[in-house]
Amino acid sequence: QVVELISSAIGDLVQGIYYENSKSAEEDCLTDDIGISTWKEQVFLSHSALLAKSCQAAMELAKHSAEIQDMAFQYGKHMSMSHKLHSDLQPFVKESSSDSMAFSLNSAPAVLHQEFLGREAWIKQIREPCQNPPPCTSVFWQLREAIKAGKGVTSAIDLCRCHGNRALAALERFPPSEARAALANIVYAVTRFP
Repeated sequence: QVVELISSAIGDLVQGIYYENSKSAEEDCLTDDIGISTWKEQVFLSHSALLAKSCQAAMELAKHSAEIQDMAFQYGKHMSMSHKLHSDLQPFVKESSSDSMAFSLNSAPAVLHQEFLGREAWIKQIREPCQNPPPCTSVFWQLREAIKAGKGVTSAIDLCRCHGNRALAALERFPPSEARAALANIVYAVTRFP
């Protein structure tokens, strides 16, 4: 069963990375209307499945019940989602971030910004500065500032904390221990913002 779990996690990872790479090769990838639910599915495949299924496999090896295995899976899944959201948010929340700090247009804040703004306005926001392009870093900076000014960043922070709380809720099913406290501290570290 453990081999099956890890094999399926590797399969999910490969599928997620393949999807990401095939999308980035397309010309329209900058204006993809993926939505946050699709973003979550992609992140689960490419980031969360391996940790979630590894946590579940560890509980299987320790001969824990199916319920405990599921709680371990939930912890891994939600902690990994929080970590990815935290990572995606760094270019938008770091106080010392330089004007040229890179971010992906497929990051959670950008995807949420696109959802709130609407597809047509999003495409216009990306393409308009490119008509008479100033230096590339200036266009990039303008887009980052527009995303920061919208609801995408605050919504991504809320989503990060939501997944963190779900990871902590899964941990509550385990008896208090140093290991549980350490796992909780990991969640606290990725859900704390300036």
